[in-house]
Amino acid sequence: MLTRSLPYYCAAADEVEIFEMAWREKMPVALKGPTGCGKTRFVHHMAAQLQRPVYTVACHDDLTAADLIGRHLIGAEGTYWQDGPLTRAVREGAICYLDEITEARRDTTVVIHTLTDDRRMLPLDRLNSQIEAAEDFMLVISYNPGYQNLLKGLKPSTRQRFVTLSFDYPEADHEVEIVVHESSIDKQTASLLVEAAKALRRLQDYDIEQAPSTRLLINTANLVKQGLPISAACRVGLLEPLTDDPAILNTLQEVTDVCIRA
Repeated sequence: MLTRSLPYYCAAADEVEIFEMAWREKMPVALKGPTGCGKTRFVHHMAAQLQRPVYTVACHDDLTAADLIGRHLIGAEGTYWQDGPLTRAVREGAICYLDEITEARRDTTVVIHTLTDDRRMLPLDRLNSQIEAAEDFMLVISYNPGYQNLLKGLKPSTRQRFVTLSFDYPEADHEVEIVVHESSIDKQTASLLVEAAKALRRLQDYDIEQAPSTRLLINTANLVKQGLPISAACRVGLLEPLTDDPAILNTLQEVTDVCIRA
C-alpha cells in the first residue's frame, strides 16, 4: 500500500467528502476556480488521503495527444513504446490530474472522452489496442472559468461528463490559517496580508486582470519572514506579479499600504 504524508489542505465546505464519493463511484471530477486558490493542493491532498499515486500534467498549447498517451521511441535495442502519464495512471489505478485543461488544444482533450463514461477505456491507436482503466483510476481536470475566451472554453459536451466542484479564494479566517501554516508567519502579519488581498480583489474588475492568489500571499509572507519590510515584500511578492503598468502598480501599492498599516 502506498503511504505518504498528507499535504495540508483547509477545507472550505464539503469538497473532500464529494471527491471521495466520486472516486468510489468511478466518476471524473472537474475543479473550477481562479488561479492559486488551492485546486492543485486539494488534488494532492486527496490523492494522499485515498492512498493513490497522482500524475499531474500542466496543460498548454503545445500539448499533444502523444504527450498524454505515449509514443514510440528509439533506443539502443530498437524501437520501443513508452507510456504517457495518462496511460500510466489508467494502468496503475492512479489519479491523473490535467491542470488548466482549457490551455490544451481541443483535439488533444478528445482522448479523455472514453475515460469519462461507463466504458472507462483508453484507445491506444498506435498500438492498435485499448486498455480498460484499473479499478481505482480517476480523472481530474481543472480550469479557470474567469480566464477563458471563446476559443478556450470547455465544450458543454465535455463539461457534462464531470462532477464539478467550484473553488474560490478562502474566507478570511481560513486564508489567514493557510498563510500561517504554509509560511510560519505570525497571525497578525498574515491577517494584514489577507486584508490587503481582499482590498485588491475588489479592484479586479477595474485595474487588474487576475486577483491576487493565496499562493502570492504565501510568497509574500515568506519574504517578510526572511526580514524584508512588509511594504517591500508586498510590492515584489504580491503586486508586481499582477501588472506591468507603473501607474496601476502605484495605485495597488497605495491600497496595500493602507491595509498593512492599519
